[in-house]
Amino acid sequence: MSATVDAKASSPLVEVDGLAKTFDVSAPWLNRMVERKPRQYVHAVDDVAFTISRGTTLALVGESGCGKSTVARLLVGLYEPTRGRVLFDGLDTAGKGRPNAVRRRMQMIFQDPYASLNPRWKVQDIVAEPLREHGFAEGRSGAENDRQLAARVAELLQSVGLAAADAEKFPHQFSGGQRQRISIARALATEPEFLVCDEPTSALDVSVQAQVLNIMKDLQARQGLTYLFISHNLAVVRHVSDQVGVMYLGRIVEIAAKSALFAAPRHPYTRMLLDAIPDIHMSGRARIPVQGEVPNPLNPPAGCSFNPRCPHANERCRVERPVLLAFGPTRVACHAVEEGRI
Repeated sequence: MSATVDAKASSPLVEVDGLAKTFDVSAPWLNRMVERKPRQYVHAVDDVAFTISRGTTLALVGESGCGKSTVARLLVGLYEPTRGRVLFDGLDTAGKGRPNAVRRRMQMIFQDPYASLNPRWKVQDIVAEPLREHGFAEGRSGAENDRQLAARVAELLQSVGLAAADAEKFPHQFSGGQRQRISIARALATEPEFLVCDEPTSALDVSVQAQVLNIMKDLQARQGLTYLFISHNLAVVRHVSDQVGVMYLGRIVEIAAKSALFAAPRHPYTRMLLDAIPDIHMSGRARIPVQGEVPNPLNPPAGCSFNPRCPHANERCRVERPVLLAFGPTRVACHAVEEGRI
């Protein structure tokens, strides 16, 4: 029995393999017939694979439009994958037959706390909604059920640094940071093991960001939570993550432990992102801002999608798409790294 428990504890909680999502963005049928245009598709996520160990944080970073948020929505079931699979604790969660128990064990914190909370509901109802949905205090009398829900909501609010009395307020009575704490309390209501955090601090001031991030770190330490953390802020990623995946135009181009990636980035795109961080330590190292624009996802470049912006691109980069290969502790999809040119 102990061997089985140890094997389960050491196995990844989340495994993503060959995940892809294609959106049909074609014009209406009549317009296509009149204008003689073909259907158009956006490959928002293309062959993404990674694992997340229990109690750790994987951060996905990249410029806007690279597919980070689409990956987040695929993991929690808000989107159906075009292909590939997501395993949660060994269970395949893809498709409409996702078990209710799996839904309860994974929750999501959305980016905008002003849009993710119902302005007509009190905080009590917002935080209690997942509890009612999943049958918390089911089978008790109405009055007893309400008392149990109120007690649980008060406990959740206090766990994120709010007062129990805040349950009687409406969302508009809170600041942005307090609203995000309410969102975290709601996500924790069903006692999940896995939280998908889609840029949870990007809409907040810097000082408030630190407060929310520290709350999330404390909750992870106390409850053993596993996080997928979506961000474009590398300073935040350095603070919260154990492992970092860099995405570009729907694909992961580099993934490594945080220490390895920040100390020795391999992919040219990762280097560009890190070079764009302001040098607050005044080290004197040259900083190069990220050059160029992300290509149109409706018409991506052939070969390596980063080749139009890459100073190391050659003819192979323009015709052959690279695959993720292991180079020590880092996996990189780059022909220049593979050939030893960088």
